[in-house]
Amino acid sequence: MSPLLIGGLRSQPQTLRLPLASSTVAAGFPSPADDYIDVGIDLNEVLIRHPSSTFFLRVSGDSMTGAGIHHGDLLVVDRSLEAQPGHIVVAVLDGSFTLKRLMRHDGQLRLEAANSAYPPLELHQCGDVQIWGVAIHVIHSLGRHG
Repeated sequence: MSPLLIGGLRSQPQTLRLPLASSTVAAGFPSPADDYIDVGIDLNEVLIRHPSSTFFLRVSGDSMTGAGIHHGDLLVVDRSLEAQPGHIVVAVLDGSFTLKRLMRHDGQLRLEAANSAYPPLELHQCGDVQIWGVAIHVIHSLGRHG
């Protein structure tokens, strides 16, 4: 496998198989649970399609809470994907990173927050703009445990 570039450091991906229950969990009506673990899962295989162009990024701020992305969450970002309208992207605007949804409005591309407190950013009105990567997963804690 290719090394990952994370925070400017190169690291070799490692396989770490974790237990995976052989059944699903009902998020609606309860269903009988199986009492055994069937297979293992490697989160690298599930979360990362392009190891040499994927990195993790910690979220700061609340502009994307409507998309289920909160302050402190961990994003999995793939730089090899071509950003399309509707994707949540990491963009660089005049040298600063921002996380927004890329959208087309009246024929123009813009970056939209998922929080009404933040106005859209019309890309044709911004200075230097680069789409740096596409957010493909978000990892967040459901609360403090232990």
